[in-house]
Amino acid sequence: MPQKDFIKAGFTVVDANNEENKLLSFLKENCPNVIRDNEINIEELKAVLDLPIDEKVNGYGLNFVGRNFARAKYSKKTEKELHLNTSLSKDIDKTENLVLKGDNLDSLKILKNHYTGKIKCIYIDPPYNTTSDEFVYPDKFDKEEAEVLGLANLSESDFDRMDFSFKTKKSHNGWLAFMYPRLLLARDLLSKDGVIFISIDDNEQANLKLLCDDVFGEENFLAQIIHKNNSNKNQSKLISVSTEYMFGYSKHKEGLKEIIWRVKKKGAEDVSKKFIELQKLGLSLDEINKEIKEMYKRPKYSHLSRWNKVDENGVFKDADLSRENGPKNYTIINPNNGKECVIPNRGWGKSLDELKRLQEQNLIWYGDENTPPGMKDYIEHDDVSVPDNFWFFDNSVDTKWVKDTFSALVFENPKPLEMIKQLIQIVAENSEFILDFFAGSGTTGHAVMQLNAEDGGNRKFILCQIDEPIDKKKPAYKFCVENNLPPVISSITIERLKRAGEKIDSEINVDNEKAGMFKEHKKQIPDIGYKVFDSVDSPKLEVDDSGQISINLNDNDTLSRIYNMIFTIGLDEPSQVPEEVVEDCIYKIGDHFYITNSEKVSKEDFANAIKNGKVFIDGWTASLNGTLQNYKEDVKIVF
Repeated sequence: MPQKDFIKAGFTVVDANNEENKLLSFLKENCPNVIRDNEINIEELKAVLDLPIDEKVNGYGLNFVGRNFARAKYSKKTEKELHLNTSLSKDIDKTENLVLKGDNLDSLKILKNHYTGKIKCIYIDPPYNTTSDEFVYPDKFDKEEAEVLGLANLSESDFDRMDFSFKTKKSHNGWLAFMYPRLLLARDLLSKDGVIFISIDDNEQANLKLLCDDVFGEENFLAQIIHKNNSNKNQSKLISVSTEYMFGYSKHKEGLKEIIWRVKKKGAEDVSKKFIELQKLGLSLDEINKEIKEMYKRPKYSHLSRWNKVDENGVFKDADLSRENGPKNYTIINPNNGKECVIPNRGWGKSLDELKRLQEQNLIWYGDENTPPGMKDYIEHDDVSVPDNFWFFDNSVDTKWVKDTFSALVFENPKPLEMIKQLIQIVAENSEFILDFFAGSGTTGHAVMQLNAEDGGNRKFILCQIDEPIDKKKPAYKFCVENNLPPVISSITIERLKRAGEKIDSEINVDNEKAGMFKEHKKQIPDIGYKVFDSVDSPKLEVDDSGQISINLNDNDTLSRIYNMIFTIGLDEPSQVPEEVVEDCIYKIGDHFYITNSEKVSKEDFANAIKNGKVFIDGWTASLNGTLQNYKEDVKIVF
């Protein structure tokens, strides 16, 4: 039934698209002189803010053709909703991971209702600005769209400039107008201590920096990370480029404190567990030391090879106790031979009292009597460091993984899994949301699952990927056809998640079945499932030539209608599985009841739901019958 009919009948209506513009409301209430004919008078606003109003003085910032257009797109109502794709989903009844297929501009708007201020880490690898004529994303910048957006004051010359800018190859204006509304939505989704990382190349990195300064605030800039891989993408006759960049911005830099930019030694926990297992098996320290060194021969743990000593308390390295121009006028006694320890050539880096304290705590490594002692630095201690902004990750490892897993290179130049894991590890602890709205081959989702498998975390991923058609000449197209998958990029995204999850499951089971593995040391299999949602047109009201109004419903099933209510209202986590109360009609999460096909609901079922919680009714499938009229004070209608 039309929304206006429920409003007229006195019902409370919930509509995700009726979002109040709080800033505009504030200005109207507190600075009415700033608003004239629903437009902002810039000179008045400057005066209110005590800013100089001499237009001869140029400000500093980024301006581009289509900026206002792009800003309006950020505020425009989405005309899409979600359809639960049960055939592509995995572990649908228990997973907390989400995959949203469709234009990410719509997906981000749908996510806003629940996830505003809840996403801890966003990583995106957006399409770079290349020589192609246009993006696959269906952003419109034309007269028709201007009318929809309410931009009535654009002249013919304005449209001519936009038309030229957006159709010219390598248009900076077009790329910025494409990115701007998506970054504004990303900012809304970030938590107060959240961080976004954006990959980019030379062509737009300068413009992206200015755009991000505008969106996130220059004061929230964290770093420009330089990523060097093993490939030279641009075999120029002048200089061959083999680096890309990642910009890091926080939502509120002052809220990051010390949890950001602290990286624990990856794999250290595994080594410590191995030591305990071997110790319980009764092996000698020499035998344990030999086993640990064998472990370091694996690439996964090779970076820990400095921790190559063991004692009864664990695995450690002997850290340097010297300091340039340190004192040399005292020494300590080696309890193993009763002799004075050799003084370091550079001098001591600790006071005598500090050295004695370390001795009492058995934290001194004496080693060879002819060399200075060192300090025991155990591997399980929080040895943390601030990462450098120059990163090297060899993506040939990931290319090989893709080939081995799919028996074809279905995705070229995949982002290094270890790099994305490190980004997540820097920012997100064990149970937070990670978002990637240019999901591509699904590296971010894979990284979340792999990291959870390694450290026992419960991080959740949300991936958005448009159904971009795959070129028939590409190996990915052949792969999709042979595996009865639609030949679009999102098929590769989902298939990677599926195969990566199966591999993680298999590897954990193999490790858990090893001889001598104690039950308390066996790993739990992380959440390797995902709910897949397709983007579909929202229901619409249609008027025929005779003025007859009808509702054009999509083919969404009952559960999809329920999930759209959950997304719209925003009270419950959309990854949860609603409990069925009345088949095809009533579902609940906690004490929130969601009702569709309300005409099929009995008075008794209505009464029970209202008695036990808050009730929300799908307006598109509801009608103003007598039963519903009786409960208008107790229910909310959702569109």
